[in-house]
Amino acid sequence: MQNYTLLSKRRLARNVCEYKIYAPLVAKHCKAGQFVILRVDDDGERVPFTICDYDRSEGSVRLLVQEVGYSTIKLGTLKEGDAIKDIVGPLGNATDLSAYKNICLVGGGIGSAVIYPQAKKLFEEGAPADIIVGARNKDLLIYKEDFASFANEAHFVTDDGSFGEKGFVTDALARLMAEGKGYDCVFAVGPLKMMQAVCELTRKAGVHTVVSMNSIMVDGTGMCGCCRLSLGGKTVYACVDGPEFDGHMVDFDEAISRSLVYREQEEAHLCRLRREV
Repeated sequence: MQNYTLLSKRRLARNVCEYKIYAPLVAKHCKAGQFVILRVDDDGERVPFTICDYDRSEGSVRLLVQEVGYSTIKLGTLKEGDAIKDIVGPLGNATDLSAYKNICLVGGGIGSAVIYPQAKKLFEEGAPADIIVGARNKDLLIYKEDFASFANEAHFVTDDGSFGEKGFVTDALARLMAEGKGYDCVFAVGPLKMMQAVCELTRKAGVHTVVSMNSIMVDGTGMCGCCRLSLGGKTVYACVDGPEFDGHMVDFDEAISRSLVYREQEEAHLCRLRREV
């Protein structure tokens, strides 16, 4: 039986942790853009997480996890040296940006973890991208130093102006496009409304845009149907058909509406987990 040992744990924000986990078979085969399904213990849910980074020689994968429910909160209680029950992967289709020469990577909040492997890969290939990373405030910006070292140009944006530019990632992207950057591809990952706003901006400019719909995945195998979305009028599933899609074809209004269906139940459940009620 595989021993998925927690090699390191680093808290990057109040409810966000980075985990480096020993999973040699996953590390051997994974590519940027793919994900794993993790189960903390025998009673845990099967939860999908995008692979943030990997080390084939060490046999490790790195995951960035926001604590929002039972399994992620339970994961947050583990210490270095503890074992995770199981990890399945790599799953999903790897990112392919090889057709593009002038790329801008845009990450919002925890979505920055998804653009991290793309930034690193492009840098190692000698074609670093421009990078825009945004968050509500400076404490929620992650991997600032890494992004700065991987990027052709790195731009940081906060809602409150506590670090970098004040505003939203779309403000920075619009400015760079107006300055004549000439991007032929934008790869955006973050909250659904953020990705929708990026796509509305790039659609007007005729810039191909890729988005990751990993945030709506639940089961990760296509069986639960929770991650279905409309893509150009057809039904697809983020976990098996994606998780990355042409952003201009995604019906974001439908995806956002579906994501809010169980908001009240999720908040009540979270309160019970934290023993706030």
